[in-house]
Amino acid sequence: MTDKDDDERRPVRLGVLGCADIAWRRTLPAVVAQPLVDLVAVASRDADKAERFAERFGCAAVTGYQELLERDDIDAVYVPLPAGLHAQWIEAALRAGRHVLAEKPLTTDAATTARLVDLARGRGLLLMENFMFTYHAQHAEVRRLVADGAIGELRAFSAAFTIPELADDDIRHQSALGGGALLDVAGYPVRAAELFLGDGLEVVGSVLRHCPRRGVDMAGAALLRTPSGITAQLTFGMENAYRSSYELWGSTGRITVPRAFTPPPDHRPVIRVERQEGTREITLPADDQFANVVRAFARGVLDGGTLPHATGHGPDAAVRHACLVDEIRRLAS
Repeated sequence: MTDKDDDERRPVRLGVLGCADIAWRRTLPAVVAQPLVDLVAVASRDADKAERFAERFGCAAVTGYQELLERDDIDAVYVPLPAGLHAQWIEAALRAGRHVLAEKPLTTDAATTARLVDLARGRGLLLMENFMFTYHAQHAEVRRLVADGAIGELRAFSAAFTIPELADDDIRHQSALGGGALLDVAGYPVRAAELFLGDGLEVVGSVLRHCPRRGVDMAGAALLRTPSGITAQLTFGMENAYRSSYELWGSTGRITVPRAFTPPPDHRPVIRVERQEGTREITLPADDQFANVVRAFARGVLDGGTLPHATGHGPDAAVRHACLVDEIRRLAS
């Protein structure tokens, strides 16, 4: 689909289930800036929250999620609710005939993810998990460098995503709402390993460190491998100094991406390529991964509920990812 084709199509009419911080800061600003999307309504169980969002983003306020799904002017919904509520409201949206863009993780277990993917496919609807970083241009440049032999044969991968400690009342400390480091921050390094190492990854071992007071895992690590023996060492945590990076080691060099998962839209990424003969840094243009994800979702809806076949995207990728997360949890128990 070309930009000219975009100009000739009716925008996707979008509703939002929930007033999360990520929606306020990043996703909805990208939505209202995207010509392919018309933000129709925002729903919350708290009327004041809905009104605050509606006033800022120029749409209707709705009290209650089901009430939004019953509107006849909605084509698709965005779900930024806590992970533990995803399955219920994704299913409700699909059964109401709405396409769905949901924040990661799509659900809290692989079986539920697979069931909802099958439900969406059976109804001809797009169900998209919002791992927004996979749509940033810097990762395509890294894949090009690897494919061109910039570091020789790929031998190993490592990634880390850690964030400083959150307030005690943060929803990510609530087990019933799908809290914990595995479901919240581990997904980034796991999905990055999938992005660069492809299908067939196996979890060799894992560790989760639990907080008895909060009842959730606060940090962990996992070792994965491909069928050919390439390894992936992954680290994640919710009470660490901030880190958001990955590295690829090859037979003749190494690539490092220091701002991998949450770069702001005005950030110019720097990719570091180290070889025996020297080091070079490649500075790329700024890119807005939230704008890219919103555009990809809208185009998928307008194309009849499909996404382009691209590494790391699509509902089948969501199922494979959920299976890896389940296995990390199982081996760490």
